[in-house]
Amino acid sequence: MSLVGKHVLITGAARRVGRLLALAVARSGGTVIIHHAHSPGEAAETHLAIQEMGSQAYIVQADLNDPSQATRMMEEAVSYGPLFALVNNAAIFESQTWDATDLATWNRHMHLNLTVPFLLSQTFARSLSKSEEGRIVNILDWRAMRPGPDHFPYTISKAALAALTRSLAAALAPRVTVNGLALGAILPPSRSADIQHVIDAVPAGRWAEPDEVGKALIFLLDGPSYITGEIIHLDGGRHLV
Repeated sequence: MSLVGKHVLITGAARRVGRLLALAVARSGGTVIIHHAHSPGEAAETHLAIQEMGSQAYIVQADLNDPSQATRMMEEAVSYGPLFALVNNAAIFESQTWDATDLATWNRHMHLNLTVPFLLSQTFARSLSKSEEGRIVNILDWRAMRPGPDHFPYTISKAALAALTRSLAAALAPRVTVNGLALGAILPPSRSADIQHVIDAVPAGRWAEPDEVGKALIFLLDGPSYITGEIIHLDGGRHLV
């Protein structure tokens, strides 16, 4: 599969999972638009890694909590060349129970995890000419299909993003495919010594390999355009138990 000559905007691409996604696109020959909010150093490191692969990348900065900055970011991204794909990866992930979730926390999760992907997807689709095709991939979580009481506002926002994925797939067809990638145990928490419990309930019994994340994304970006409205689980079967 090849993304040569195609520009892909990835939000939250400077670090962790976003970086894995950015490097995967670069390995496939695509030009990566690396978005970050407050990680200029990590964005620069990702940019350098992509250049060392022989691929091209640009860095755009925007605090997506500010709609005006999100609009400016899209304008800047398009200025580097027509966008082929948008990967909505940036998200907020907080461990909150229902009774500890106040309105500000709820709104914070809903805005960044749901509203921003909608606004960016809307702007992206409008930027395409009548002769262009495009792809949108929303990064989800296995919890979105199995909502539970933990990480309450995060889980609900991701479940809503799953619904948005399917709705946009129908609305933007046939020129734009919209799919979701629901992740499980991808990278160990950066500030936790006890990580074994994370994979205790994973049928595959292990963490994901970094390249598995990239392969799944590239499939959705360069695979059959007849696939739309689907949510692929990359979670070792976690959503089944």
